Amino acid sequence: MPEETVRSLSVNGVRYSYRLLERTGPVTGPVTEPVVVLGGALQGMLGWPQMEGRLGPVANVVTADLPGMGTAAPLPPGPSADLLCAAVTRIIDDLGVPRVNLFGFSYGAAPAFRCAQRDPGRIARLLLGGVPAHITDAQRAHWRRATDRLAAGDRDGFATLVTEALMCLDPERYVARRDLAYRYVKRSMLHAVTHSPHAADSVYRSLGDRPDFSGGLSGVPALVFTGEHDTVTSAERQRAFAATIRGSRFTTIRDADHWVVLEKAEEVADLALRFFTDRPLEPGGYLASVPQQERVSGRSKA
Repeated sequence: MPEETVRSLSVNGVRYSYRLLERTGPVTGPVTEPVVVLGGALQGMLGWPQMEGRLGPVANVVTADLPGMGTAAPLPPGPSADLLCAAVTRIIDDLGVPRVNLFGFSYGAAPAFRCAQRDPGRIARLLLGGVPAHITDAQRAHWRRATDRLAAGDRDGFATLVTEALMCLDPERYVARRDLAYRYVKRSMLHAVTHSPHAADSVYRSLGDRPDFSGGLSGVPALVFTGEHDTVTSAERQRAFAATIRGSRFTTIRDADHWVVLEKAEEVADLALRFFTDRPLEPGGYLASVPQQERVSGRSKA
């Protein structure tokens, strides 16, 4: 069993923590820099068992409750992007390593991308999934209806609307484990707003604190992926974002939507393992599109 350590940190007076699972056993194959996993707005440090199991033999694995998430202290009023980026940098410093592999999913893609922009020399490889690169006015109106339900004390109505906003429910598009994923996501939302002191604030921030994925990036090997049926930000929009990262690659995972890390957990973990250890990204059957390298102009090359 890997050795587990939970360390408490603070940034700008805001308390948070991260969990380190250290690699154990003899080296029998390729190893890589520590992998820091940053999840969505209501995803905490204990929500990544498949990633830990798959990456544990080749790297130290770090998960976190960043400020405003899980057991961490709430975020202060105002924009949070700079503080979250500083919190991630503080984790890297505390690990005492020159570079890490960084995986940012959904809401966690924003601080991961910003950290890579600010200090590319500290990031060995950047993996971004389910990137909310473009949110429409109609989507924001749906989220406002959800928060109105929450403000009125209707937690079940809130959880239903949020779950619907994060999943592809079109019966014409096949999504693996859709019913199971729906129940899990709704139950998680209900649990979060019932037991987390600042889950509601995280939801309100998703309306007003828009992630910034502009500015481009160079000098960091990067891969962007999404479920082929992602309805939060379409695959086409995410590919356009990937094209702003020089030399990046983009791919989609079949039969999945925005909750690809739940519906296709083993496949996402395998993709991460391959990318972080510089292995080929074209294993058998789960990729809906062949990973292609992007140019900054947005045009791809094979």
